[in-house]
Amino acid sequence: MADNKVQYTEDSIKSLDWKEHIRLRPGMYIGKLGDGSAQDDGIYVLVKEILDNSIDEHMMGYGKTIDLKISEHKVEVRDFGRGIPLGKVVDCVSKINTGGKYDSGAFQKSVGLNGVGTKAVNALSEYFRVQSFRDGETKIAEFERGELFEDKKVEKTSERNGTKIVFKPDPTVFKNYHFIPEYLENQVWNYAFLNAGLSINFNGKKFYSDKGLHDLLDRRIDEESKRYPIIHLKGNDIEMALTHSNQYGEEYYSFVNGQFTTQGGTHLAAFREAIVKTIRDFFNKNFDAADVRQSIVASIAVRVQEPVFESQTKTKLGSHSVGPDGPTLRTFVNDFIKTELDNYLHKNQETANALLKRIMQSERERKEISGIKKLANERAKKANLHNKKLRDCRVHYDDKKGNEEAKNNTMLFITEGDSASGSITKSRDVQTQAVFSLRGKPLNCFGMTKKVVYENEEFNLLQHALNIEDGVENLRYRKIVIATDADVDGMHIRLLIMTYFLQFFPDLVKNGHLFILDTPLFRVRNKKETIYCYSEEERRNAIAKLGNKPEITRFKGLGEISPDEFGGFIGENIRLDPIILNKDTKIGDLLTFYMGKNTSNRQSFIIENLKVEKDIVEVESNAKKAADKAPLETE
Repeated sequence: MADNKVQYTEDSIKSLDWKEHIRLRPGMYIGKLGDGSAQDDGIYVLVKEILDNSIDEHMMGYGKTIDLKISEHKVEVRDFGRGIPLGKVVDCVSKINTGGKYDSGAFQKSVGLNGVGTKAVNALSEYFRVQSFRDGETKIAEFERGELFEDKKVEKTSERNGTKIVFKPDPTVFKNYHFIPEYLENQVWNYAFLNAGLSINFNGKKFYSDKGLHDLLDRRIDEESKRYPIIHLKGNDIEMALTHSNQYGEEYYSFVNGQFTTQGGTHLAAFREAIVKTIRDFFNKNFDAADVRQSIVASIAVRVQEPVFESQTKTKLGSHSVGPDGPTLRTFVNDFIKTELDNYLHKNQETANALLKRIMQSERERKEISGIKKLANERAKKANLHNKKLRDCRVHYDDKKGNEEAKNNTMLFITEGDSASGSITKSRDVQTQAVFSLRGKPLNCFGMTKKVVYENEEFNLLQHALNIEDGVENLRYRKIVIATDADVDGMHIRLLIMTYFLQFFPDLVKNGHLFILDTPLFRVRNKKETIYCYSEEERRNAIAKLGNKPEITRFKGLGEISPDEFGGFIGENIRLDPIILNKDTKIGDLLTFYMGKNTSNRQSFIIENLKVEKDIVEVESNAKKAADKAPLETE
């Protein structure tokens, strides 16, 4: 028996070099991989890691401009800081725990302090090039997946001081990746808002902010939704902006040393607490905290020495003090808000009155639904014990402990009909993928109050499954995926679900949690290979590749795709289309047009966008030509 056991000897102990470790365990360094469909996917973290270094240079007073170019698979970042010391160019991008930020005199209150970021980008890129310009001289080094293959000698240059990094993410690590322009723009805008006076030229467009976080809120919320002008306050190492809107939920944007902490942390918890306390004291009324914060849209940015984040991706702050000898972060934030927000409200009575009016409205709405809310929650508790609608997974996004990569991969599929739910349930990853099954078309909740969320059993159970009744900070799944057929009924159900989230939980959508599952339209196969196609173009390419008249199947709905096949579409090759709200998207107008009773407007839109007979004939003619060359399809 002993002979069959794995031997544990000196040979069992392995030492990986830095690049091997990063490539073997990328999640430890960049959070998660992904294909670019989520705003915190690894390819955006790579961009951030390089930009952070340029921002730190700017913060130290070197360089007012950063040039950024991103094409489909290549990123270029050129700053005009001091430039990496020429003798250390190779070391700074290829030796772990090497960098200038260990010298606290050279970098105060910067984001990257552990000397890992740029090295992770190097190791996870199929091509990486660094060039430093310093005092009339320049040096270039080139790498392939972290391996140095070109170390050029120092040469003379007439270019301004600074550093230029070029890299191409490795497609063997980031499979089927693509950059989504809106995510990149949001990322660049955040850098601009947090560094008033810095110009970032991104793909020929200038990103610049004069008013910092005031501009951030201006971009995030349309003028008609603001209940009062944005309150914008600045102090040493702290800045905040605040207003209330007409939407449901709470919406926050928090930052530490220029890092967008998407999961909040100590500073955001202190901020939310301080706002409630200050407003209660100002009005001398013991408001319910939920009424004060309902419909808030706010942002806070702090700068602290030696910040402690809860992971390498720095999305949640764990620090509890401003610096080694400074006050606790809670005290620091509370003291600032208590003084500055109180002063502002005393000086701006009109704003104070509008704020009070919004709080009183939230209080009335809460009391109106308190009775039905209690009954609905009791009903939901009983249903949760035997909830046939929810097939849960084992790992959740809000778990206090556990693997970060697994938590970031959690998703809830919202499906319609037993056949589609059955296929996904049987083929899903039970660790991270859950399924919520609708019994048919949900209610069109446009224009209704939040009371309907509790009155409608299906909406209430969905709210409980997601754990978003009291806000999105306890969200149980990182991604909410609408999985419906691509026919007219499926599209309608998709719109109804999106209306539910946009109407009552818009912050969920704005924070990038809502997606549409992309499923294949065709299966093209021969005896040796099967290719799933998501478009007509992919179908044509597949036919050309397989040749010799392969078998083609046209999928009509999710229910007819076998569970074995479905596993291939929701695994590591899953394709998701994110629901993105840009600056010009006004939720009220959007929902009124698509889901309201403006029938004549919608009719005109449909008529104007209908394909005329000539277009249809042309499409059918092209389809017939393609069909003549291809075999008959099976259905």
